[in-house]
Amino acid sequence: MSIRLSFKQAAGFCATALLCAGLLAGGAPQAAADTNTDAIGALKNLGNAFADITDSTSPAVVFIRIEKKMGHRGMRFPGQGGEIPNDLFERFFGMPGHPGGPRGRGGAEPPAENDVPVPVGQGSGFIISADGHIITNHHVVNDADKIMVQLEDGREFEAEVVGSDEDTEVAVIKIDAEGLPTLRLGDSDNLRVGEWVLAIGNPFGLSHSVTAGIVSARGRGRVGLGNGNFYADFIQTDAAINPGNSGGPLINLDGEVVGLNTAILSRSGGYMGIGFAIPINMVKYVTDQLMENGEVVRGFLGISIQDLDAITSQYFDGVDQGVLVAGVIDDTPAAKAGLLRDDVIVELNGKPATNAGTFKSRVSIIAPGDTANLVIIRDGKKITKKVTIAARPTNLGSSGGGQTGVSKSKSIGVTVQNLTEDLAERFEFESTEGVVITKVTPNSPAARAGLRPGMLIQEVNRQTITNTDDFNAALEDQEEAKSILLLVTEGEYSRYIPLKMK
Repeated sequence: MSIRLSFKQAAGFCATALLCAGLLAGGAPQAAADTNTDAIGALKNLGNAFADITDSTSPAVVFIRIEKKMGHRGMRFPGQGGEIPNDLFERFFGMPGHPGGPRGRGGAEPPAENDVPVPVGQGSGFIISADGHIITNHHVVNDADKIMVQLEDGREFEAEVVGSDEDTEVAVIKIDAEGLPTLRLGDSDNLRVGEWVLAIGNPFGLSHSVTAGIVSARGRGRVGLGNGNFYADFIQTDAAINPGNSGGPLINLDGEVVGLNTAILSRSGGYMGIGFAIPINMVKYVTDQLMENGEVVRGFLGISIQDLDAITSQYFDGVDQGVLVAGVIDDTPAAKAGLLRDDVIVELNGKPATNAGTFKSRVSIIAPGDTANLVIIRDGKKITKKVTIAARPTNLGSSGGGQTGVSKSKSIGVTVQNLTEDLAERFEFESTEGVVITKVTPNSPAARAGLRPGMLIQEVNRQTITNTDDFNAALEDQEEAKSILLLVTEGEYSRYIPLKMK
């Protein structure tokens, strides 16, 4: 029997054997003893499977130590500056004194500024080529003055950055070595919720630690990580991962890497049962481009998208699953293919489109020039669209700011003013119709929904708004409403925002 089969048999028989042991414990003593022996044997087989995976994969996992000249103090790390809501989402650098790392653990900051590199962080990585290419996280190696890599056998090498991509948190570094052990990269599209996985890394500097768990969920795209351009489609796992595991592999029972461990959800800065890994298919796409070109070119449709929730779906024929198109940018692939605002995308290339984060990630790894097949729902009818994907422009962004308003709405808690050509140019709005939010009342429905000055309101409950008169009229009959749906634009991007009124 091959190792692969013993892995899967052990995992499959384990729960069954334990259940049988419990059910038969009340029967004949000898039968119960035999069943318990079988259950223990199944557990031993599972343990042996984990040990075999570890033996075959651990040599290709590396410990990364980051050094920086203290004359560069004041560097900014992802996760600082209040970007993560409620301080729940922590990256795990193992950074001494870093607020996004383990609080109260890891020692004090180096005392003085100088030009001598000193250790300031640590992480993990894994070798993908015998000549020394290593995959890790962008935040592990970003802005480092010196990157030191330690192998399982104790050898140390200084590494150079081949390429690093902030928008996916993937980086490739290289050491000068030959004949190194490597890991096989699997297919994360085939990963199933409930599968056993192992995480190998260097939590808190404890080199080559191994933990086991299951895939808890897939397609996690709303975890508050990174900037607005971040491509999120995370694998969630309960395999214990902690500060220092960043950049390490998530490995399936076939000994293949299925994810790149990247972040944790935590109130303490340490393990609380929820970790996130980037699917290896996304990592492969980014890694290939970084190694070939040093940068990443992504697929682009040209639409603003968002998830459908229980409140929003009632305004769109009750469609409860799909990706809502909140805006279409002129002269883009989506516009040329005839996509419209209010379309709901339910399929991309034959696979369901279930949430905006996963959809965005899937589009991003379609090569420019290739065709994407979309199934949309428009006015209750299914329509098929073929779209030729373009390369994502580099100048997309959003704007902010505010102006003194001329109309106040106590019901939702905003002050707005008419959109002028000057304001449209200032805030980079393509439209010249709507009202600009200039003030948001604290703890109001608008504030709770995330509205802020500089946003453009273009619709109230699917009704077009061209000026403050339209806005006031649209809200007049909403005093008793439980919810109000606004179409809001910021920069080039639009999205629907439901306000809970009561």
